Amino acid sequence: MSKTTTQKRIDSTKQYVDTLMDSYSKLNVIRVDFAYKKDVETKKTEISLDEATQDFNRMLNNRRSKPSVFENQVGYIAKKEYTEDKGVHIHALFFYDGQKMQKDTFKASQIGEYWEHITEERGGVHYNCNKDKKKYKDIGIGMIDYKDTEKRKSLDKTIKYLCKDEQNIEQIKTDTNIRTKAYVRGTIPKSKDKLGRPRG
Repeated sequence: MSKTTTQKRIDSTKQYVDTLMDSYSKLNVIRVDFAYKKDVETKKTEISLDEATQDFNRMLNNRRSKPSVFENQVGYIAKKEYTEDKGVHIHALFFYDGQKMQKDTFKASQIGEYWEHITEERGGVHYNCNKDKKKYKDIGIGMIDYKDTEKRKSLDKTIKYLCKDEQNIEQIKTDTNIRTKAYVRGTIPKSKDKLGRPRG
């Protein structure tokens, strides 16, 4: 039986995280949800898929120029979604070298505030999931040691959620953005030998 597109995406993403785990003894996983303010009268957002995509790409492209926010960031996963109520919004995971960055809640705030800075004219807002991670049954965010199998299982559940096809953006695509991907992630790094992985 052939795998579905969703299952292939899940498997590929797990492989991506496996490779990051092979390279770093600890990953600090930051989850931030990006969205836009609703119009006071319509209670909806009027941001287009193109605008949201450009905003997110701008943030990614600016990472080198914002070391205070993105230094030691080693990977990311993001899923664009659309609903009538929320409009276009983005769920994102950012992976940091846990040996060099420990304050996950603070880092999530930094990322969210930077998003709001670059999207100020369009009413960008964010939700810091790390701030409320204790309320989640399965904590797949925050500091994860490569030996912590339970937290890794929780992270896999988060990955599965991000890779699902619900609330997809196909319904709002146009001829100009037909190739825009709902799901994006960083490139798989060259895996280091596990003996060379930093410990601590």
